[in-house]
Amino acid sequence: MQRRLLAFLTGLPVALLGGLIGLGGAEFRLPILTGLFGYQVRAAVPLNLAVSLVTLMVSLIIRTRTTPLDTLLPHVDALASLLAGSMLGAYLGTGLAGRISDRVLEGVVFALLLGVGLLLLFEAFVPFKSSGHALGLLVTLPVGLTIGTGIGIFSSLLGVAGGELLIPTLLLIFGLNVKLAGTGSALISLPTVAVGLLRWRARGALRDRADLTEVVTPMALGSVLGALLGGMLLAYAPTTALKFGLGVILLVSAAKSLRDARQKHAAA
Repeated sequence: MQRRLLAFLTGLPVALLGGLIGLGGAEFRLPILTGLFGYQVRAAVPLNLAVSLVTLMVSLIIRTRTTPLDTLLPHVDALASLLAGSMLGAYLGTGLAGRISDRVLEGVVFALLLGVGLLLLFEAFVPFKSSGHALGLLVTLPVGLTIGTGIGIFSSLLGVAGGELLIPTLLLIFGLNVKLAGTGSALISLPTVAVGLLRWRARGALRDRADLTEVVTPMALGSVLGALLGGMLLAYAPTTALKFGLGVILLVSAAKSLRDARQKHAAA
């Protein structure tokens, strides 16, 4: 019971804060799953993907009330190419995760936390803005496929939705405005996460019923409630201060993950 309550209580604020800054929160859940719940990185990744899938479904439903999907039609070429690439990358990334060592995977997680933390600190002072320019079809398709594949690998390898990369890509490269970029990111991330999750399950992950009932389900419920609260509080949130604070938290988490990995391998 205590484990379920802890999962719910940690899922709620992560989704709330992630929603307020335009992310799904998976990059914040990963240190919680490894640090607070004691999962190894390889076991935490598919659990994170499972929670992300539920959170993304709710986020997309909420966003389409203010940004209907038909408003994305002028950008369907960019979205389709990114989606195709990201689903391919999710398929490839899960296979890659099975071939790399725990030490390498822990290093990639450290790079994720460090990179997103620095990105949040940067954007707190220099917010991303739309380029206002759309690329031609002959450029959009290969660029979208290439970037999408990289994001898909990143997503399935680390158990995140990829919004921290998709939103800047849609803003800076494909010229969407910030509202459309957020909805487009959720639309691309949902099937990408689903592909990664199915591939992880085929490799034997998510077989432990206790993980699903004691961690994934209550954390997903907390994430849904947090996403709903985040949507209501969005107009009142000090976004710059939040990004700065959460950036610092991720940098601290990165340092802790590096220290824990070094201690584990030194003991081994």
